[in-house]
Amino acid sequence: YLKADYANNATIQTFTSQLGRNSLVKEVIYQKSLIDMVNQNIKGIGLVILAFAGILLIIAVALINNTIRLAIYSQRFLIKSMQLVGATRNFIRKPFLAYGILHGLLAGLIAIILLLLTLYFAQKQVPEMIILRNWFEFSLVFLGVISIGILISGLSTYFAVSKFLRLKIHDLYR
Repeated sequence: YLKADYANNATIQTFTSQLGRNSLVKEVIYQKSLIDMVNQNIKGIGLVILAFAGILLIIAVALINNTIRLAIYSQRFLIKSMQLVGATRNFIRKPFLAYGILHGLLAGLIAIILLLLTLYFAQKQVPEMIILRNWFEFSLVFLGVISIGILISGLSTYFAVSKFLRLKIHDLYR
């Protein structure tokens, strides 16, 4: 049987020419137009999934950003008190950034665990899936997930703290 690697006309043409050289095979017939149509549909579905994933990513970033801003908002009087007693902006930012980065790291690790569990159970349902055999690609995905988690939470924390560092005292109550 043909596998996913043979899902394009060039590879199938090579395969059919190899079969044609066999003396037992008289003729090899396959539907080139059907293969082209399937490949076009897969590309279209891939674009739709990519757009959907992009929308979900934007929503997730907005939710994370707003959650962090609310958490920092609850600490606005502490931030201003530290500023009033002479703490520098970077000294005030450090603990908030450390917690933001830690939360991003933990969120990335949780996402990786959920991804591994999902792939494990998907492979149990469809044993032909060979997704879990290429650990190098998975390690790149895992590093990317952790990096994005740290980046999003770190940047959101930095900008939220900076916003409250710039506020005047009378603006804290608004």
